Amino acid sequence: MKLITDEQRTQLLANGRAAREARDAKIELDPTPVVKLWTPDAYCRWLLTEIDPLEPSLAYGLCDLGYGFPELGYVSLIELEDASHTLKYPVVQDPRFVADRPISAYAQVARRRGLIIT
Repeated sequence: MKLITDEQRTQLLANGRAAREARDAKIELDPTPVVKLWTPDAYCRWLLTEIDPLEPSLAYGLCDLGYGFPELGYVSLIELEDASHTLKYPVVQDPRFVADRPISAYAQVARRRGLIIT
């Protein structure tokens, strides 16, 4: 099973291109997450906002490995997919997730609470 749909991948890549252009122009972007991935057994969560168009195996977003220290950064989609095949409960997408605020707002709450809350 694919972690990210084709439609989501298209949006993530568009956000990645926009982020690259914004960095070049020294403009700050604060996109809303496109997809939420999680593990049912380990409290790991990823709210992804973009895929790097020059390195499409890397996604950017708010990442929490379940240790209480969520942070913004890059994650390897290949590693997430590989983990899905080796874990008892694989990484899955939350099909009900709809972002209602920018990633910075999710990050602010997550840092204060020690976990990603959607």
